[in-house]
Amino acid sequence: MYYYYGIDYTYILVLIGFLITFLAQIFVNSSYKKYKKVETKSRLDGYEVARRILNSNGLGNIDIVETEGELTDHYDPTRKVVRLSSDIYHGTSVASASVAAHECGHAVQDKENYFFLRFRSTLAPIATFSSRAGYFAIMIGLIFGLVKLAWIGIFLEMVILLFQIITLPVEFDASRRALEFLKKEALIEKTEQDGSRKMLTAAALTYVASVLSTLLSVLRLILIVANRDRR
Repeated sequence: MYYYYGIDYTYILVLIGFLITFLAQIFVNSSYKKYKKVETKSRLDGYEVARRILNSNGLGNIDIVETEGELTDHYDPTRKVVRLSSDIYHGTSVASASVAAHECGHAVQDKENYFFLRFRSTLAPIATFSSRAGYFAIMIGLIFGLVKLAWIGIFLEMVILLFQIITLPVEFDASRRALEFLKKEALIEKTEQDGSRKMLTAAALTYVASVLSTLLSVLRLILIVANRDRR
């Protein structure tokens, strides 16, 4: 049903998803490189920015450590640690301040028991299992004609989609908090706030792209299994 001259046209959905993700990654990388070159007037590095924000929010117990890689920054809610990549940890740019503040936003979310962060943490192990089992169930179901098993695989893949959707408010809220922290603590000047906002928006859009890509991938699988189910 979805073939024309031997070509599976459902792959167009996969291609569109790939392009969305690819373009979003280019956007965030170009924004990062641009604002990495713009030094803040305060000349505070990422560590100092994070430390001031955490201390002002009663989180002096949260450690800030340097980690390897580029844009590998994240908050570890299990160990209560903000991990900053080397460029962010030592950098004194608008990008460094923005990323450091964003990760502190997650730490404050954790302190305040932010609903979507808690929900995502609860869903995380289920999503990990689903990512491994979903495609396996679909593949086995299609190979051996076990359509019901394939539909179970589709359901597992939709759990991953749900996890990514729940991630959106977590990331957008952390970025909103980051801008507030930077303004409140006077860590960046008014002329630097627009750059910080653009940097954080670009990063958030990568999560939107991931949701769209996964949605298109799941839609393709649904079309394939539904077509097999009608036979």
